[in-house]
Amino acid sequence: MRTRQSVCARKARYASAAVALDAAKVAGLALRPYRCDRCWQFHLTSRTKGKWMPITSLYS
Repeated sequence: MRTRQSVCARKARYASAAVALDAAKVAGLALRPYRCDRCWQFHLTSRTKGKWMPITSLYS
């Protein structure tokens, strides 16, 4: 599914997945980075439906 332009415009953009993960850790929330198909940078999302999650993250 393609990211809507309005969603992309209001989210923070990160140059790499590593930078996005650092921002997620600071936020203290269970967020994961993804590459946006609109701006080709990384955003954070809390959605996990249909996404592979490492087993260690389930128990942390």
